[in-house]
Amino acid sequence: MRMAKTASLGSLIAVVLLAGGGPASAEEVPPANTDSTVATAPPDQPEETDLVEGGVSDTPAPAPPAGEDAEASMPSARQCLEGWFYYPTSKTKDYHKGVGVEQANHNGTSRTAKSTFTSEVSGTVGVAATGEVKVSLKQVVAEEEVKFGVTLSASLTAKIGNTISVDTPSRKTTYARYGVFRLKSYGYSQYTYYNCYKGTKKNSTIYTPRRVGWAIWES
Repeated sequence: MRMAKTASLGSLIAVVLLAGGGPASAEEVPPANTDSTVATAPPDQPEETDLVEGGVSDTPAPAPPAGEDAEASMPSARQCLEGWFYYPTSKTKDYHKGVGVEQANHNGTSRTAKSTFTSEVSGTVGVAATGEVKVSLKQVVAEEEVKFGVTLSASLTAKIGNTISVDTPSRKTTYARYGVFRLKSYGYSQYTYYNCYKGTKKNSTIYTPRRVGWAIWES
């Protein structure tokens, strides 16, 4: 057997393992379903070309609207908590953000062999976003957890030294990448005024850290 690292994967048959092996950290929660999923490529990467890592922050209150939205500054018998709020609308799937380089092991024998991979660097992966997100990371995570019934984090750290072992079939190459799985979701930010009038919706797409783990595939 020979060990190698690869940066260009070509056309591969991917088998994605959702959680890391070896010593577990607090962030590494085993998935409920450990069935492998066969695909024709490594784990999908975000499609957005304007995706910004850490693109979420508090935004000052907008000026009172004018023209057609002048009603926002009119007195009202109702009172609401004024400020920016985030409203998640839907989610898709997890996308893997790698930490460090991809690793590979080719089995040139006539028998199934064991491939062992170890993370060589550590790194922290946070929220990434496209569009306009007007609230804090804490609010985004809290609203998504309630809406989707999942556990998320503002950031997760993939640590050095985590190890996983998998079987590599004869004449096949197994590839591995350690990092963080992030949930892709859609939503919008909207400002609510003291009289309960709501401002313009600011749409966004957000990738929120969900769990640390390995992505494994073979060709």
